[in-house]
Amino acid sequence: MDAERLQFHEMGLDDRLLKAVADLGWAQPTLIQEKAIPLALEGKDLLARARTGSGKTAAYAVPVIQRILVSKQSVREQDVRALILVPTKELGQQVQAMMRQLTAYCSRDVRVADISGKADLSAQRPILMEKPDVVVGTPSRVLAHLNAQNLTLHSSLETLVVDEADLLFSFGFEADLKSLLCHLPKIYQSFLMSATLTEDVQALKELLLHNPVILKLQGSQLPDSAQLQQYSLKCEEEDKFLLIYTLLKLRLVQGKTLVFVGTVDRCYRLKLFLEQFAIPACVLNSELPVHSRCHIITQFNQGFYDYIIATDELSLADPTATSQTTAGKGKKKTAAKGGRAKDKEYGVSRGVDFQNVANVINFDFPATVESYIHRVGRTARADNPGTALSFISHAEITLLSEVEDALKGDNSDCVLKPYEFKMEEIEGFRYRCRDAMRSVTKQAVKEARLKEIKQELLNSEKLKTYFEDNPRDLQLLRHDKDLHPAVIKPHLKNVPEYLIPDALKGVINPLSSKRKRRRAKTKQGGVVRTGFKKNAPGNNPLKSFRSVGGKHRKGKTSQS
Repeated sequence: MDAERLQFHEMGLDDRLLKAVADLGWAQPTLIQEKAIPLALEGKDLLARARTGSGKTAAYAVPVIQRILVSKQSVREQDVRALILVPTKELGQQVQAMMRQLTAYCSRDVRVADISGKADLSAQRPILMEKPDVVVGTPSRVLAHLNAQNLTLHSSLETLVVDEADLLFSFGFEADLKSLLCHLPKIYQSFLMSATLTEDVQALKELLLHNPVILKLQGSQLPDSAQLQQYSLKCEEEDKFLLIYTLLKLRLVQGKTLVFVGTVDRCYRLKLFLEQFAIPACVLNSELPVHSRCHIITQFNQGFYDYIIATDELSLADPTATSQTTAGKGKKKTAAKGGRAKDKEYGVSRGVDFQNVANVINFDFPATVESYIHRVGRTARADNPGTALSFISHAEITLLSEVEDALKGDNSDCVLKPYEFKMEEIEGFRYRCRDAMRSVTKQAVKEARLKEIKQELLNSEKLKTYFEDNPRDLQLLRHDKDLHPAVIKPHLKNVPEYLIPDALKGVINPLSSKRKRRRAKTKQGGVVRTGFKKNAPGNNPLKSFRSVGGKHRKGKTSQS
């Protein structure tokens, strides 16, 4: 079967491009790459639907680069030839990284600029004045540069790519996109890449494509059960915290894990809760600058953290939340007064390059079927296996039913199986969880967020000049009162053996590796030695006792 598939070297690609592909370790193209690249090289417009992790980025990046290399053989003038529109800043950085890897041997001929990440137009103007061959950005950022005349496309553009097309309208980019089209030439090649074919994508198709080839490569939007195991477990609020503590502390969930919750405050609440048990996790906060978010993702990918706690672009409808923004179907709903505005160009469940994610845990169930698909799509990517576990409260049962109905309709193999877990087995841990939760107060969550903001201010490149001119402000910030996000209770760090369920005692040893080594060294003849030598002379605390008013040695008292 593999021998019959079209290979990269059979597509007529430039040798420099083939060398870069070989360096990336791509032995053969994925299905979307095999079908899309030849059609794109023929000049066809494409509408491609393929699930997350199937190689869509390279499916358009390779033909874009190839076309530019061919054009440069006859046209020497430097100009912007390709525009790649993305819904999020994180995806913009990911696309730029992929383009740079593919142009490793032709970087002088194909220059790539990502304008999605920085805030100031003036800072990006010099980059655009050099007329890079490929520009990557969000619709709002590209339109701002077009209106400021930092960028012109009407005479030079050859290719337009819209990545994650189904998110553009839901992120509020509809008006920006329509305005942007007025700045494009009459004739250009277009690619729409999407994980789902929604009504919004159909609307984009009418706007951008001319007689397109439509590729629907997977019947299912998620891998089958041989690759992706999906489970659900019904549990209420307190049980959710009890369950995640048990799963992570006893290492029942192994490998890199994404934990999705409904709101940013809830992210910090869960993080502080896990810290009580010495379970390190990081929060991916949509309100932080893109540079900080990408730094956290990089640390996660490099193995500094095993667990990331995140929200996504579709927040849960939580009436108790103090702040919440929901982006969906082009509308934004801000709950409760004083709600914080999220970065509208931010998305965690989509378009962020999390690597080697073994598990996705829906601590709070997503509000839509699409959001569930995109969250779970972070694992079981390419040919890697993955597991998705969803905690379902009574209020979320309706949402679960919607997801199950959609997945059954998509592929009968994709259903959420009940997670066989006896909650009564871990009842002994409940008092420890309640003890930990007493430290995770509203004030603790507030101080955790303030601490992170303070760190952002101290590390900010934009504020560096200000602090140089106002050193007193920097000193005040550094020496401000210490923030104490939550009181850590040391006794919660370890798990007593008597609390471990009988079914797990043969599998799990709660002792740390250091303590296990220490016990192994001191264990002789089946008796565990302790540090206290009962009969050693001079070590009896009663015989070395000294009273305040006199001396006491070896049982004899002498008074002064």
